[in-house]
Amino acid sequence: MLRVSMATPLLMPRLGNCGRYSFDGRGGCWSGYGKEKMRATGNAAATKKTRLSVSPLASSALAESRHSSAANFYKEVLEAARDKFMREISFQSKDEDISLAKALLYVAAEDEAFLAFNREIDICSVHNERRDTSLLCDGKGWESVDAMPMAEKNINAWLAELDAISKEVEAELVSRDIGCHLAEVLEAVNKVLFESRGFRRSPVIVDPKCSYLHSALSSGCASAILLSVIYIEVCRRLNLTIVGSRVGEEFLIWPPTGNPEELFKVTSGHSLFGVVNGKCVEDPRSKASDINSHSLLGLEIATNRDIVGIALANLIRLYWKRASRTNHGLMLTSPLRSVLKSEEKLNQDGSSDLPLLRPQELRLAIMASERLLILEPHNWSLRRDHGMLLYYKREYEAAVQELSICMAFAPEEEAEVLEPFVEKLHLMRLETSWKSLGQKGRLTIP
Repeated sequence: MLRVSMATPLLMPRLGNCGRYSFDGRGGCWSGYGKEKMRATGNAAATKKTRLSVSPLASSALAESRHSSAANFYKEVLEAARDKFMREISFQSKDEDISLAKALLYVAAEDEAFLAFNREIDICSVHNERRDTSLLCDGKGWESVDAMPMAEKNINAWLAELDAISKEVEAELVSRDIGCHLAEVLEAVNKVLFESRGFRRSPVIVDPKCSYLHSALSSGCASAILLSVIYIEVCRRLNLTIVGSRVGEEFLIWPPTGNPEELFKVTSGHSLFGVVNGKCVEDPRSKASDINSHSLLGLEIATNRDIVGIALANLIRLYWKRASRTNHGLMLTSPLRSVLKSEEKLNQDGSSDLPLLRPQELRLAIMASERLLILEPHNWSLRRDHGMLLYYKREYEAAVQELSICMAFAPEEEAEVLEPFVEKLHLMRLETSWKSLGQKGRLTIP
């Protein structure tokens, strides 16, 4: 069933040395660039030196050097993955030339590298505490982001997995000894994906693995938008074009045809449109149930960039929820609506009373939001959410910059809401600088 929940875009902060980024349960945000070539910098030769006894101090230095090299390596992978993503979705390229699979695999590669970077930093910290030589890390056996293993396969291998699925569909058609009528091809696609391969939609996305393409291909469990991406990519390999559009909270897909009536002709209890999109088109609570051959022609077809954006917005929402798990109901824009109350608190106790968020999930939300802003740089609400993520990340100077840009694009009523909050952030930035210089006391709002 290809039913896609549409997440409202959000925004986020940045990654310090390894990235950058933050966001609100209803918004988006992002940034980052990178190197294309990578090389492992692990000091493999050092491990093959003479077997003389090594002093604890020398052993510790070697371990620290190794972990530092590994961390730097993953940092380069982070940058390279972002660079590859930007090249794939570049506005210099035609939208039809964008590979949904490649773009989303580079998203996964960047996030995997970020998690690996954090693990290396943690290992290095533990080593520094214990001075334990057993924590030495092995050199990486791959030299580029394309070769980085994700769930035991690299990017090219996951692309080959989509090729293999399309070959299975072709074999299914041959076994039936039938032609290439549209309905028969889609029926074969459905059988391979949902019966042979066992793909299924995760009803509630709580596991990040369901939101990454390589994990979906590996486990068969995916978010609705990723199931649509897999369907589109498999059909593309069969020379069958599938388009899609957002309808309410759903994302519907169908093969374009000059005779849309045939998509809604009921055969064996189901229409072709229903076969492709599942039960949502029959659910009276869903706007998808209102679509017919006439209204279908009025839908705005999503571009490949739009589809990538939907997947990123879902990642933002997912990681914001995980980051703010202990702050039930917290939204990115919550501080904007209570700015006067926040100013009172700041004057009384000198703190902004920011909630505690899980830093790793917050960073991942920011990274997704940065990529989304690359796709929609003039979207004022995404820019606002991006600034708010930076605020939650306590990167006040960057937050001021983003929110100031947002005010230039936002409707007048929204700019009026942002203005006092930006003024507050100016003060918080100055106070942070004041304290960093070792000054005592605090600045107050006039």
